[in-house]
Amino acid sequence: MQIHDLPYPDPGVPDARSGPRFLWWLFRNQLDGQLKSLAWGLLHFASVASLPFCVGVAVQAAVDRSGGRLALAGGLMALACVGNAVGDTFLHRSAVTNWITAAARVQQLLGRKAAVLGSALTRRVAAGEVVAVSTGDVEKIGWFVEALSRFTAAAVTIVVVTVGLLVYQPALGVVVAVGLPVLALAVLPLLPRATRRADVQREKAGRATELASDTVAGLRVLRGIGGEDLFLDRYRRASQEVRHAAVRSARMWSLIAAVQVLLPGLLLITVVWHGVRLARDGRIDVGELVTVYSSVMLLTYPLRHFEEIAMAYSFSRPSARRAARVLSLERAMDTAGTRAAETPAGDLYDPRTGLCAPSGSLTAVVCGDPDAAGRLAERLGGHAAQEGTSVLLGGVPLDELPLDSARTAVLVQDKDPVLLSGTLRELLDVPASGSVDPGAALEAAQCQDVLAALVQGSLGAEDPMDARITERGRSLSGGQRQRLALARSLVTDPEVLVLDEPTSAVDSHTEARIAQGVRGLRSGRTTVVFTSSPLLLDRADRVVFLHEGTVVAVGGHRELVRTEPRYRAVVTRETEEETASSAALRAGNGGRHPDEVPDGLRELETLEEIEETA
Repeated sequence: MQIHDLPYPDPGVPDARSGPRFLWWLFRNQLDGQLKSLAWGLLHFASVASLPFCVGVAVQAAVDRSGGRLALAGGLMALACVGNAVGDTFLHRSAVTNWITAAARVQQLLGRKAAVLGSALTRRVAAGEVVAVSTGDVEKIGWFVEALSRFTAAAVTIVVVTVGLLVYQPALGVVVAVGLPVLALAVLPLLPRATRRADVQREKAGRATELASDTVAGLRVLRGIGGEDLFLDRYRRASQEVRHAAVRSARMWSLIAAVQVLLPGLLLITVVWHGVRLARDGRIDVGELVTVYSSVMLLTYPLRHFEEIAMAYSFSRPSARRAARVLSLERAMDTAGTRAAETPAGDLYDPRTGLCAPSGSLTAVVCGDPDAAGRLAERLGGHAAQEGTSVLLGGVPLDELPLDSARTAVLVQDKDPVLLSGTLRELLDVPASGSVDPGAALEAAQCQDVLAALVQGSLGAEDPMDARITERGRSLSGGQRQRLALARSLVTDPEVLVLDEPTSAVDSHTEARIAQGVRGLRSGRTTVVFTSSPLLLDRADRVVFLHEGTVVAVGGHRELVRTEPRYRAVVTRETEEETASSAALRAGNGGRHPDEVPDGLRELETLEEIEETA
């Protein structure tokens, strides 16, 4: 895989049982690239290691006054330099390719997992951790994966050179053969402590990232309650903890680097001291001493890769562990598409609650617990947070369909939809049936004032569709973001559209017009709206009331207000005492509240007045 071939057609199925297993899986899936990097690394390090032999031959030729051998040494040195240049160039290219492709594979895996889990991802893993894994962690994982082949090439070179020195000059080769393993293994006792400190640093950095992400996401609310200073102090303390942890980690890595410099120097001193004694006794030639000394000196270069691989593993291990934790998450209900791809049609039925939304109708669902309503909405779209019986669409279990087929059939808009930055045209450029024009969707969602605000806030944008939307729509009010998200959902025109509190942040008059617009635009399509707004409930074909996770009443809004006290309590926000008092008064007044007008509740009269005004 080359960089220009990215993204991967299929990034594969990762081994997410642990961080080390995930790293090994990445390495195995890049075997071709790793072998190329290893080959170029061997050429590079072998060329570097051969330079001392060339220098030794040249020195000995000068001592012996041999022009032929001096020319041979010059030719060998030129060949070694060419090999060094070519090997280093292509080693760098292959290493960077391995790094980028490994990081890209991890990012694709994370993107695929986020698409599969949907909104369940951020309920099971903090949003800040997902951000940390998909940005900084993928770079550290890629670093270790690409460094592994370079480390292998360096280790093979050290072994070969050591064996060559033992054969070339056994008296000095023994010293090198004993000293080099000591140099390579000397840092091992320091690695556990360095790794622990690196883990602490990464954990604190991850928490600081989560805090920053959550603070930015809730900045509007923080400003509203005056909590900026509180969260700023929290982030400042978290940032200082990261700094202290980073300093402690850097001290340990500085000690490891110092050991990597000190011990090779001591080995060089030992080789020179022992070599001079051997040369004085006439047991070795000057050229042989120069060759061995130069070899030991140049071997400190590949030895540095032992430090790098230790550092890369220490930093990538917690990153790989976090990535594996995210990638190991599975949907609560997933049969991996045991049915053939199809887009079923018909009634939407949830066996767990007994909720049924007839095909082609607008069904409103009232649930006293907003969290339970959100979970039910996600389950209707095949995003169940817990295992259980699958929701049926036209008698077909959604969880047995391929994921894209299920999501084509049922679209869920949760109560906090996200607007991505870009133009309005890009926002509405979503997979759709093509039957709903973006202009009609914007009109049904009552976005006229939103378009005007976008044009006013975008320089040089005369067409509202070219107006820019800031990240997450932060420049817009909550109601404006809700309406744009609703328009985007209407454009998709799915077989079943599930809306969770789509108008909770808009005023009553706008809400009444939205109810009318959605009903008209979704005519003939199945729409399920989770709401407790009388304006939306009165526009529904049928209203389903859930109590303690079970359907307890079905009917029209006005009928349920009169006949179901628990429903009336949820819709009119009555307290339990008010509900009991109202029931007692009704029982003593022939089933009618003393303050009621003959033709219905005052709430219904108010509803009619708002509708007439709208």
